[in-house]
Amino acid sequence: MQEINQNGESLDLQAVEKEMRRLESEIEYHSKRYYEEDAPEIADHEYDALFARLKELETKYPDLASPVSPTLRVGGKVAERFEKVRHETVMGSLNDVFSDEELLSFVEKTGEELDYTVECKIDGLSVSLIYENGILIRGATRGDGVFGEDVTANIKTVKSVPLKLTAPIKKLVVRGEVFMPKTVFADLNSQREENGKPPFANPRNAAAGSIRQLDSALCASRNLDIFVFNLELCSEPLPDSHKARLDYLESLGFKVSPFRRVCKGKENVLKAVSDIKESRENLEYDIDGAVIKVDSVGLRNALGETSSVPRWAAAFKYPPEEVKTKLLDIAIQVGRTGVLTPNAVLSPVRLAGSTVSRATLHNIDYIHQKDIRIGDTVLLHKAGDIIPEIVKSFPEERTGTPEIYTLPKLCPSCGEPVSREDGEAAVRCTNSDCPAQLHRNLLHFASAIGIDNLGESVTALLINEGLIKSAADIYSLKAEQLSCLERFGEKSAKRLTDSIKKSTEAPLSKLIFALGIRHIGEKAAIALAEHFGSLDSLMDASVEELTLIDDIGAVSAETLKSYFSVEHNRILVERLKEAGLQTTATATKRSNALDGKTVVVTGTLPTLKRDEAEELIRLHGGKAASSVSKKTNLLLCGADAGSKLAKATALGIPIISEEEFFSLIGENGL
Repeated sequence: MQEINQNGESLDLQAVEKEMRRLESEIEYHSKRYYEEDAPEIADHEYDALFARLKELETKYPDLASPVSPTLRVGGKVAERFEKVRHETVMGSLNDVFSDEELLSFVEKTGEELDYTVECKIDGLSVSLIYENGILIRGATRGDGVFGEDVTANIKTVKSVPLKLTAPIKKLVVRGEVFMPKTVFADLNSQREENGKPPFANPRNAAAGSIRQLDSALCASRNLDIFVFNLELCSEPLPDSHKARLDYLESLGFKVSPFRRVCKGKENVLKAVSDIKESRENLEYDIDGAVIKVDSVGLRNALGETSSVPRWAAAFKYPPEEVKTKLLDIAIQVGRTGVLTPNAVLSPVRLAGSTVSRATLHNIDYIHQKDIRIGDTVLLHKAGDIIPEIVKSFPEERTGTPEIYTLPKLCPSCGEPVSREDGEAAVRCTNSDCPAQLHRNLLHFASAIGIDNLGESVTALLINEGLIKSAADIYSLKAEQLSCLERFGEKSAKRLTDSIKKSTEAPLSKLIFALGIRHIGEKAAIALAEHFGSLDSLMDASVEELTLIDDIGAVSAETLKSYFSVEHNRILVERLKEAGLQTTATATKRSNALDGKTVVVTGTLPTLKRDEAEELIRLHGGKAASSVSKKTNLLLCGADAGSKLAKATALGIPIISEEEFFSLIGENGL
């Protein structure tokens, strides 16, 4: 099998395919050694080189790429939504028991003489995996037990999910629990807090949110794991024992719960449940109990089910550990989004394996609802066994009459007023240049206005050097100032200052978006620029005027009015105007080719990004919409289009390619 490349050289495709299969095998082997066995045999750079070579070949020869290639682990596509799928077998739930007495009652009713398998109850997201001829073809969430969501692309990014089994079994369906390891969870929350995002409440929420990300590359970055705990369907003959079936699954390449003990009799079952509880602090994953199942599958079938749960299994739920301590003070932390978060300063106490001296109090409503006051004795537990949280206070143990706690009216970081919107629990600092928010706001501003090379590390460096204290300071930076700093040279300094200068040409809509006003996204910024024509007019607009605009609701209007009522923010705008930024809208309409037409963009276009295509739609008189409806006139469609294409086809809406779009608006493209 020969092919001629662009240089006229003959290629042996069989040799290429052979190399790709070899690389896949090597990468899978070394991945298993690294991720599952904790015994790597090669250095990271050697592994990266193997991976890069395989990706290079797959790009050049996509027809030779394997459907189980390890490159699928890194994700890639951004889905528009998840399709609903029907499970091969119903994914039911278990009957919960909460005490030794309830557990003993379950064993007595089911049969004390039977063998029971006891396993950890992993606190994660239940999924179903389907294999045909040994190849993973689908992964789905539990959903309502009958229908779930197809999350195959995300499931493939979980490194411990085998894409190919060790045997080509014709049909196999297994059930497992996707989870986020505790260390991964801690790192993720640290990153989120640094980036001004709220932390996940517990690893389970983090895992569930990750597996349902529409962007599989983002899911891949979350480093999820899985334990398979049940064999639902198999085309091969199977042993009757549940534990033996788990051993069989392990031989096929699945990661199954390391604790699985077969017990006979009530006392042995209780001992196994107790042993799991004692070990939970040292586990790298969260558990919220133990699962007790009749080991014989034949006996399970004989025992049957009630209308909602099987008679042959139960889930023992562990109560959260709780301790008493003293609330010494309440400290306010200002997040990067300006939210004032109260944190309890506690008398140090040992809880669930660690010493705790701080706990979240969430918001002022939480404090008032639980009547928590400084000096109180409080009951503490760890939400999700991770985040310290106050369960309640003990007013009866108070000495004196401590005051009801109130949040400060001025930001403790910058001294500017704080505000609270109707219907929101959060209280926020209104100063966009508040030191606690500065880094995040500058990153958003640079990205929105189009300044390249001003990333997290450079922004942090400039803040630490005292060169920028607001977005306006960016426009005072000189190349000679920057070239003296660490990580900067003459060329990199000039690149940054050139990019800053070019950003002054950005249209008014981008400047409005760059200001980082809450609830004002790119589309709302475009609508505001088109309606008011200048930043001065927008700043002086009333709430009533603002709500007359499409894309601006009552909440957004109030936020805008509040933002521009702060003197500090108005000074920032004046400084940006003095720096030469565009604070008036310019007549940039190029043609009337799309006048009166509503156009939706979907899929991946050959040369245009989605926002670029939507900008061209507006420049030629059209309206760029985000969803398909009967009012849609055209669908601009690229590769990997999803539900929007199907809906447009059903409604008979004309569908055009990027080339046809350029022809329609009279432009040559990029």
